[in-house]
Amino acid sequence: MRLNKFISSTGLYSRRQADELIKDKRVSVNGETGIIGQDVNEDDKIDIDGKPLKLNENNVYIILNKPTGITCTTERHIEGNIVDFVNHTERIFPVGRLDKDSEGLILLTNDGDIVNKILREGNNNKKEYIVTVNKIITSSFIKAMSDGVKIYNPVKNEYTITKKCEVVKINDRTFKITLSQGLNRQIRRMCSAFEYKVLNLKRIKIMDLTLEGLDTGKWRNLTAEEIENIKNKLS
Repeated sequence: MRLNKFISSTGLYSRRQADELIKDKRVSVNGETGIIGQDVNEDDKIDIDGKPLKLNENNVYIILNKPTGITCTTERHIEGNIVDFVNHTERIFPVGRLDKDSEGLILLTNDGDIVNKILREGNNNKKEYIVTVNKIITSSFIKAMSDGVKIYNPVKNEYTITKKCEVVKINDRTFKITLSQGLNRQIRRMCSAFEYKVLNLKRIKIMDLTLEGLDTGKWRNLTAEEIENIKNKLS
C-alpha cells in the first residue's frame, strides 16, 4: 500500500494531509525519511513527528440522508461541505461520492480500512437509486441502460462501457437502477447518452443499508449489527 494511503487509513488524516506530511519530511518509515509514492505494509514502523502512527480507536460509522446542495468533500473552505453539515465531534469523511445535485444515503466514517474495502471495485457492492428524468421512459431506454452504456471518461480521455445493471421502470418518468460500480456522475452520464436529462436522483440503498426512518438532512449511527454485517460482506 502507498504510504499516503496507509496514513489516511488510520482515519486521523486525509490523503492530501498525508502527502503534505510526507513532503514536509515529517514522516519516517523504519527510521528513514518517507517519500511520496513509497510502498509500505503493516509490519513497517511508521512515525509522524517522531511518534508512532496509531489507528484511531474511536471508530465512527454513520449514515446520512444527504439533501441536495451539500458537497461530499472534506475541504472545509468549500461552502456546504458535508463535514460541516454533519458537524460530528470526530473527524469523519464520506465513503464514495454523491454529487451536489443528488440526494440520499451516504456513509461517513473514520475507519479508513472500511473505506478502502467498500470502494474497491472488485467487491461489487450494490447501490440503488431512484431517478426521475425529463421525458417519457421507453422500453428501449430501459434495455439500453441495463446492457451497459458507452460514456466518455474525461480523466482517462477515453470511452468506457458501464457494467450491466438492473433497471426497473417505476412510472413514465421515473426508474430504479442498481449499480455495482461508482463512476463519477455515472447515472447522469448514462442518461445523457440517450438524450435524457436527470431531474432528480436519490440513492436509497448501499449494500444492506437503507434510508428507512431517516428524514432528509438527518443522520444516525450504524447499529453494531449493521457494522458487523458490512465487515462480514467485505471480509
